[in-house]
Amino acid sequence: MRSDWVDIPFDGRCIRIEYQWLRPERAQRPLVVFLHEGLGSVSMWRDFPRSFCEAGDFRGLVFSRYGYGRSTSRPHDEKWGVDFMHRQAREALPALFEALEIGADSSHGKPWLFGHSDGGSIALIHAASFPDSVDGITVLAPHILVEDVSVQSIAATRRAYLETDLRSRLARYHDDVDSAFWGWNDIWLDPAFRQWDLHALLPQLRCPVLAVQGENDEYGTMAQIEGIHRYAPQTALLKLAPCGHSPHRDQPEPLTQAAVRFINAHTSYLK
Repeated sequence: MRSDWVDIPFDGRCIRIEYQWLRPERAQRPLVVFLHEGLGSVSMWRDFPRSFCEAGDFRGLVFSRYGYGRSTSRPHDEKWGVDFMHRQAREALPALFEALEIGADSSHGKPWLFGHSDGGSIALIHAASFPDSVDGITVLAPHILVEDVSVQSIAATRRAYLETDLRSRLARYHDDVDSAFWGWNDIWLDPAFRQWDLHALLPQLRCPVLAVQGENDEYGTMAQIEGIHRYAPQTALLKLAPCGHSPHRDQPEPLTQAAVRFINAHTSYLK
């Protein structure tokens, strides 16, 4: 499917964001906005967003964040800070929603956020920071704290990028693969990032939350989604096995069934 682009303000300049609408003709149905993982992009989702929207009769929006896919690349000398996910959630995402007329008072209405990994964390931060901006969120393998297993696996990914064909495989999904990889990898392995933590934000979540984790996730443990439930008791948990860090690839059918039911049960309007 062909991508479109929209310009948004971010960090004092204009950046270009790649995006695709899915099933826009279903104007009266919920809009699901997909937030990709730390090395993801529009194309790296493959066919899951469309299949998911067809299963639930939803509309969808898929986009590549700054530094990923066909969006504006991160300059190689630009280092992301510990707050990079907070900035995506509080600055870049609202700017994108304004540009595409998404929101309670806009033509597309309030969205559901569907985030994977870093995208799940961004969904949590956005929903906690702007409680009235979304109908609900579904988060797959989200991070709310930095665990040893996360750092160890990300360090292993760094070695694979330098020593195997991982770089060439990822290059199919990004205009500037080194920009995408090192922006993500460098900050996650920065010792200062070990203090990154979302616990203080979680009680601010007011919307319905479905939190999903694979029992074999190599980047995080059940402490991630159980922590969300502890601080935001309205959270429903879905634990999948056998399943690694990507439930939408490892267990697409049970994930789709559960998430479609959850969205339909908690959407503020259904027509």
